[in-house]
Amino acid sequence: MLPTIEQIEAARDAIAGVAIRTPLMRLNVPSGGPQIYLKLENLQPIGSFKLRGAAAVLAGASAESVAAGLVTASAGNMGQATAWFARRLGVPCTVVVPPTAPAAKIEAMEALRARILRVSADDWWKAFEQRRADGVDGVFIHAFDDPAVMAGNATIGLEIVEDLPEVTAVLVPWGGGGLSCGIATALHRWSPATRVFAAEVATAAPLHASLAAGAPVTVEHQSSFVDGIGSKTVMPQMYQRAVTLGIEALVAPVDEVAAALRLVLERNRVLAEGAGATPVACALAAVRDTVFGPGDTVACVVSGGVIGLDTLVTILT
Repeated sequence: MLPTIEQIEAARDAIAGVAIRTPLMRLNVPSGGPQIYLKLENLQPIGSFKLRGAAAVLAGASAESVAAGLVTASAGNMGQATAWFARRLGVPCTVVVPPTAPAAKIEAMEALRARILRVSADDWWKAFEQRRADGVDGVFIHAFDDPAVMAGNATIGLEIVEDLPEVTAVLVPWGGGGLSCGIATALHRWSPATRVFAAEVATAAPLHASLAAGAPVTVEHQSSFVDGIGSKTVMPQMYQRAVTLGIEALVAPVDEVAAALRLVLERNRVLAEGAGATPVACALAAVRDTVFGPGDTVACVVSGGVIGLDTLVTILT
C-alpha cells in the first residue's frame, strides 16, 4: 500500500512547525551539462529528513499508546528523530541498533536520552519485519515500511516540484526504500513525467540487483562510511512499491561517494553524510555516462549530514 494524496496532505500539516521546508541549492560545478540541485534535508533540526515520517506517524497515534513510549529500529537517523519526539513528548524512547551503527549517531541518540538496544544484524532486521522490539512497549515507528512514514517523506517531493517545476529527475538515497517510494508517490501524482532514481552505494546495492533479477535478491554487504543506506536485501513489499512506481536504480562506488562528499563541501559549503552524498555521486556518474543531458534538471536529495568528525577528516585527507 502506498500513501494516498490525502495522507500526504495530512502529513504536510503534521510536520508544520516540526520539520523545516529545506532549500534547493544549485550544485556549484561548471555549466554546460544538466542543472543539478541539492535538496538540503541535512539542515533539519536533527540533521536528516527522518523527522517528517516520524511526525506523520505520531499524528495518527493515540495518546494512550504514545504515553507508553516510542520505539524504532535504526542505524541512527530515525533513532534520532524518534528520540527527538520522545523528549519533546516526555516519554521514554528505545532504539534497536545494529553492530554497524556509527558511534557519532549513537552518541547523538543518547544525547537525546534514547535507550540504545544493541542487537545482531539479523535481529535488527527482524525488528523491521516484526515491527516491534521484544520486551519493549510503545509506538513502533518503522524507518521505511509504513504508508504514514512514506507520506511524511513524500512532502519532500512536493517541495521539490513546487520550487523546481522543471525538474526532470530526482535522485534519492535507497536504504529501506521509504524515502524513495514516498517521494516517487508525490511525483507520480504532481509531476508524472519526472523520473525517480534510487541511489545506492556499490558495497550494498540490493535494489539495483533485484530490479535486474526481476525479484528481491540477497547481495553481499560490505560496511563503509556510507552507513545510512545499504543492506543485504530488499523487503518484498518495498520492491513491489518500487516497481509499481517505476523507480530506477543507480549505483556509485564508495570512492566516488567520498569524492562527491568533498565536492559539495568545497563548492557549496554543505556537509553531507555518506548516504546524502550518494545521489550526487550517482548524478555526476550519470552525466558522465550520458544518462542525463544538457536538457535535464536534476534534484539530489541530501538526506542527512550526521557524520563523525574522525570519519570526515579521513575522507578529506
